[in-house]
Amino acid sequence: MEKEQKQRLEKLTKLRVDKIASQFKEGFEFIAEYPRSVTFFGSSLLPQDDPTCISARTLAGRIAKELGYAVLTGGGPGIMEAANRGAKENGGASLALTIKLPHPQITNDYLTKQVDPDYFFVRKVCLSFLAEALIFYPGGFGTLDEFYELMTLSQTKKIVGVPVICVGSGYWKNVETFMKEELVKKGLIMPEDVDLMKITDNLDEVVEIIKNAPVRVVEEFHV
Repeated sequence: MEKEQKQRLEKLTKLRVDKIASQFKEGFEFIAEYPRSVTFFGSSLLPQDDPTCISARTLAGRIAKELGYAVLTGGGPGIMEAANRGAKENGGASLALTIKLPHPQITNDYLTKQVDPDYFFVRKVCLSFLAEALIFYPGGFGTLDEFYELMTLSQTKKIVGVPVICVGSGYWKNVETFMKEELVKKGLIMPEDVDLMKITDNLDEVVEIIKNAPVRVVEEFHV
């Protein structure tokens, strides 16, 4: 019985690993088609007439029109929809890595191309794989999970030279204060780690940061 259970576990493990590898391959090949891209993160719950969504739509439109960069999101409503809409309305590539959930994800209507992995970790890695900049708008648990993981990757030099831009200063200043008051003061991070995030509501400044960010190339990534 123990031997049968072990064999069954080995079989299931192989199937899971093969599936994960296949979805990473699909995601990486999808992203590699667009050599210059910017990824937007943010809440799926905000309505499109919210000033935050209006800002995301405007910024994504400028990135597509002025810089010619693809815009990548998680493909849902809220900030993601606003960013995809801004890109598509301005003739840009409006891309998404959506996610398979027990209840189907609501996908916005402004996507020009998408892939649909099963796993959040696959989605998260692919969203940051080749992006020239990572733009964060206010959001909930998912956004903060993505934010802190990408800050960790920047802190540990797993991602180098990729700006983490936080738009919505009323929200992100609170996050910055928490870092300074709780993490820096208690010696849990270094003071310079806070500087890995750039907080601004000035969209001209955001566009300029992206324009000056180095273009990432596949050759930078080591197996």
